[in-house]
Amino acid sequence: MKHIVIILAGGISRRMDSDVPKQFLKIKEKPVIVYTIECFQRNAKIDGVLVVCVEEWIPHMKMLVEQYHLDKVKWIIPGGDTVHDSTRNGIFYLNEKVTDDDYVIIHDAARPVLPQKAIDEMLHVAHENGNASLVIPSHETLIYTDDQKSGDSQLDRSKVMRVQTPQAYRYSQIRNLYERAENDGIHDIIYADLVAIHYGERVFFSKGFINNIKITRKEDIPFCEALMEFDEEMLFSV
Repeated sequence: MKHIVIILAGGISRRMDSDVPKQFLKIKEKPVIVYTIECFQRNAKIDGVLVVCVEEWIPHMKMLVEQYHLDKVKWIIPGGDTVHDSTRNGIFYLNEKVTDDDYVIIHDAARPVLPQKAIDEMLHVAHENGNASLVIPSHETLIYTDDQKSGDSQLDRSKVMRVQTPQAYRYSQIRNLYERAENDGIHDIIYADLVAIHYGERVFFSKGFINNIKITRKEDIPFCEALMEFDEEMLFSV
């Protein structure tokens, strides 16, 4: 049984106001995506990595693979017009490279802080149930809004989970889900677990962590840099 990671690096960082996609920005002189891949590079259970990349940045990505000795990166392919399409590209590309019983792990390139225990626990849950998604409970009060300006009802936070990546799926399940979405002309569902829910599948939870930051804005960079100073054990235990 193999575990293959799909790193989603197809974004062009509109919210960062930068000519450099956020996954290639540097933290402590090293690109964000290198930190992200190194999390899986260190894990003995991971057999290979597929990077779904902004097409014009593929040569740069290949250079980083050589420069930082990321030998688990086996393939680099172009992304799609949406996150959904980039995920689809990665899943379909693996069709002749993995078996139905192998597992695919999907992760955002811009989430570079990922303790090894988070990966291990996610794989354990996925092996037991067929899939697993990192989640954390919501500790804030939740109010429903239909216009993003006001609200008139409270949601029960005990029945809500905040979803993160990575997310793991048995390959046969995730391929079939994205084949159905492709046949239905769906191109705008952000995460794999939402595709699964769309088609009536149950998503199983693995322990996430509050500091699983996704770099989206410039102010996220110094915060992420600070988190990298902490021990993985402490980050995951919070």
